Amino acid sequence: MDLAAFRASLTQNAPPPGLGLPLQALWWDARGDWDRAHACAQDDKSAAGSLIHAYLHRKEGDLGNAGYWYARARRAMPAGPLEAEWEDLAGELLATPAA
Repeated sequence: MDLAAFRASLTQNAPPPGLGLPLQALWWDARGDWDRAHACAQDDKSAAGSLIHAYLHRKEGDLGNAGYWYARARRAMPAGPLEAEWEDLAGELLATPAA
């Protein structure tokens, strides 16, 4: 699946089958369901899960908690717009097998 197809799937009622928890989290986030997105990220113990967890707390405005999760993912907290980060994360995960 590419980013355009992932975005197009946002019109559905549920994420496409076969997506890992980090991509499911981004899908729910894009649909405006932060709580469901957070639950998906929290349930994934991988670096990708930590990265999405970080992004979600950054979006929430809890920068201290976000910083903790970015550090667990071994990434710096981005300074750019959240929309750009979402797109970068989605593209990265879609290009990674089993994300």
